[in-house]
Amino acid sequence: MAVFLLGVSAACCLGLGFVLQQRAAARAPLSDFLSFRLLLDLIRMPDWLLGVGFMVAGQVLSAVALAYGEVSLVEPLTATNLIFAMALSRWLTRQPLGWSGWGGVVLLALGVTAFIVAGRPRGGGEEADALRHWLVFGIVAGLAMLVTLWARRLPPSSEAALLALAAGLMYGLQDALTRVCGSIVRDEGVGALFVHYQPYAVLAIGITGMLLVQSAFEAAPLRNSLPSLTAAQPLAGIACGVGFLGDQLRVTPGALAWQATGLVAVVVGVLLIGRHPAMPQGPSERESLGATRVV
Repeated sequence: MAVFLLGVSAACCLGLGFVLQQRAAARAPLSDFLSFRLLLDLIRMPDWLLGVGFMVAGQVLSAVALAYGEVSLVEPLTATNLIFAMALSRWLTRQPLGWSGWGGVVLLALGVTAFIVAGRPRGGGEEADALRHWLVFGIVAGLAMLVTLWARRLPPSSEAALLALAAGLMYGLQDALTRVCGSIVRDEGVGALFVHYQPYAVLAIGITGMLLVQSAFEAAPLRNSLPSLTAAQPLAGIACGVGFLGDQLRVTPGALAWQATGLVAVVVGVLLIGRHPAMPQGPSERESLGATRVV
């Protein structure tokens, strides 16, 4: 129950943070696209800093949840961040949910529930050897890089979706490494973190993921980027958890069928919510860099 509450609380903070960040990033200069100058410009916007504060709080809560629960359990819970993003966007835009909005919420909730109940994620499995560990790590990071390179050739709406997809893959990998950091602290103490690569990788992946996300937010409305970000992160996290962290899921035919159904429901629910009219479309004209308007 504690892991469940921590995961949902993390999702709430992440959802609120994403909405505030996108509304600020939409006002940033297009010349900063996919450049670290973008982060330097955004840091001057109070509403973006508030969004980052929510996101950091969500990541801290998620890290605590990962310290006590499996990645395969925490990741589906954090995928519900889109529900909280929808709630804030609906309040800002005054748009009713309608059938598509409520349908997305129900599918997302039922999908997460079906995956957790059918899969019964648990730890205790044998962690992978170094070869398998780096193989899974390389596949996820390589896919993120390829998706980013492919995105540069596409129109802004598709580019935003693929950049967010790449960021989701990176964040899923970051969550897996965060759990490893928690295990190191629990077994060897805080000082041991400095002699392992995982904390430095978490920091580097976090900065890279933030640059990808903010560029996606800058390029197109939130409805183009948040669905792929929200869908990719739990899928990558689950793959890493099972791939090299020793997470175990039930593998009976019935359980696998329900897990697959749950993941499909999560993805469809994410797409329905992300493309709802309540999700912010961004201002038609960019405002001055120092603007602080939230509504």
